Amino acid sequence: MTPLAPSLTPSDLRARAETAAARLPALLARAEHLAGAVLLGDHGRRRAGMGDDFWQYRPAQMGDSRRMIDHRRSARGDQEFVREREWQIAQSVMLWVDQGASMRFSSDDKVHTKADRARLLGLATAILLVRGGERVGLTGTALPPRRGNTQILRLAEMFCTDAAHDYAPPEHRAMIPSARALFISDFMGDLDEIKLALTKAADRGVRGVLMQVLDPSEEAFPFRGRTIFESIGGSLRHETLKANDLRDRYLSRLADRKSELQALCAVTGWQYGLHHTNSAAQSALLWLYRALDTGGVR
Repeated sequence: MTPLAPSLTPSDLRARAETAAARLPALLARAEHLAGAVLLGDHGRRRAGMGDDFWQYRPAQMGDSRRMIDHRRSARGDQEFVREREWQIAQSVMLWVDQGASMRFSSDDKVHTKADRARLLGLATAILLVRGGERVGLTGTALPPRRGNTQILRLAEMFCTDAAHDYAPPEHRAMIPSARALFISDFMGDLDEIKLALTKAADRGVRGVLMQVLDPSEEAFPFRGRTIFESIGGSLRHETLKANDLRDRYLSRLADRKSELQALCAVTGWQYGLHHTNSAAQSALLWLYRALDTGGVR
């Protein structure tokens, strides 16, 4: 049985709120900078079609009907112009960024925690999508997809909240049919919960990207001799005198987990990506952005 957490005093709640608020401006600034470094210009999905929002004027071409001519714009000169509207198909993107305690791990002070990198990538992706005219929100019911800078601020606030338990299951409620989704986590928790989330998404026609974020030590397992392994949340603890004897079994299980995630993505029409926290965030963001494009998500 899991022991009940002690009730929080008002001072505890205030301290947590101040800690989260202190992280918010830095996260926003870094995400804006990262997004600006990855993409300049219009988003690839923002193109003419049968939407409601104005997109652009273009010169009239042979084959355009007279009803398409915008006479007010054309009256400014000698050339006729057509008023085009924005293409509105599949413009909702649902995000889930793991807030579990396992994500707050870092093997070195010089390496970002998995949570820090996941939040940065999630928010920077949202900024790029919103700039391109997309509606972005969170899975579940807390933050439905919307556009605009206010939505980005809400996302940043939500991302700065930590969960107490070690492994957070993917949130799969309130998936919008035919939308796209992005899940970012270390995916070290219960595989059945991950299967459930992707299956539920696939049943509603949702396709997306599953990005696994790992610390370099989780790939290398550099431990030797007497070692105490303890989860960030404190729910798991294992002590061994010969950590190096565990290395092969651990690496085999990690490889199995990656293979299972890739197979699950293949079955549900998602894409699998892997990112290490000691690698450049810019290359990961560029890959994510392209993968979420209509040509990238199968």
